[in-house]
Amino acid sequence: MLDIQGLRKTYRGLRGGRRTALDGFDMSVTAGQVHGFLGPNGSGKTTTLRVLLGLSRADAGRMTVFGQPVPKALPQVIAKIGALVESPRFLPTFTGRQTLSLLASAGGLPQRRVDAVLEQVRLADRADERVKGYSLGMRQRLAVASALLKEPQLLILDEPANGLDPSGIREMRQLMRDLAANGTTVLLSSHILSEIEQLCDSVTIITRGRRIAAGTVAEVLASNTGNTLRVRLADSDLPRAATLLRAAGATVVAHPDHLVVSSVIAAAWVTRTLAERQMYVSELAPIADDLESVFLRLTDDPAPVPKQAAPAEIAEMRS
Repeated sequence: MLDIQGLRKTYRGLRGGRRTALDGFDMSVTAGQVHGFLGPNGSGKTTTLRVLLGLSRADAGRMTVFGQPVPKALPQVIAKIGALVESPRFLPTFTGRQTLSLLASAGGLPQRRVDAVLEQVRLADRADERVKGYSLGMRQRLAVASALLKEPQLLILDEPANGLDPSGIREMRQLMRDLAANGTTVLLSSHILSEIEQLCDSVTIITRGRRIAAGTVAEVLASNTGNTLRVRLADSDLPRAATLLRAAGATVVAHPDHLVVSSVIAAAWVTRTLAERQMYVSELAPIADDLESVFLRLTDDPAPVPKQAAPAEIAEMRS
């Protein structure tokens, strides 16, 4: 559905220098999936989406959507793409219904789509109120509704849950699931990582303009989760066990009734090391990281991200 290779983008700084927003970024999105696009502020997420939609020009790289090269073929594929990028702005004196009706007319879309999308985003009962009276969450719903007017095959959403209360977030999650179940591919950027973990089939994590992790949620968690174990044994043995494991090279955090042990080769090593000193484990369980923990560990690393191998030739984007 979507493939990006070696995308590069720099901006001119206020004092004449250059700032790199994208530095050889790659991403692939499979049709019919909900794909999470994650990264801290300033990592290059919005720049990627703007370049993809022809709102900004890349310095180098290759992109295809529906198998067609963009931005060259964007006029041919844009009718199948719905997008919400950055904070939406609407005419404050228009009602929600008037706003969507105007957008439908401008896009040559049937007016029946207006009522349909208002129902989809749960805004039908407030559709005839002026936008200036809408809360931030209601404006966000209206923006998502505008992106759905085309009945897109690819839906790109940048922080769609911004301003929504817990109930609204849950409804947005269900909407994304329903769209994917009906064949729409969703590319979703969000800071609510618990939602991404529940909702997305796959994810791409970007920092400093480069991809640092990609795959299904399970694959990303598995490949970036340390071998951390919860170890229980007789309370009287806990201090001695902690000292022994540390001396053997493990990292140990002691709790009143258990130990958290990491930096070990395998769980069997822990049981064997303790059993050799007549200390016997009553519980040995892996502690799985969630997506938020993995994300924070990957993106908070101050060390430079290893440079990915670039293709032999990177096509310059001149259009």
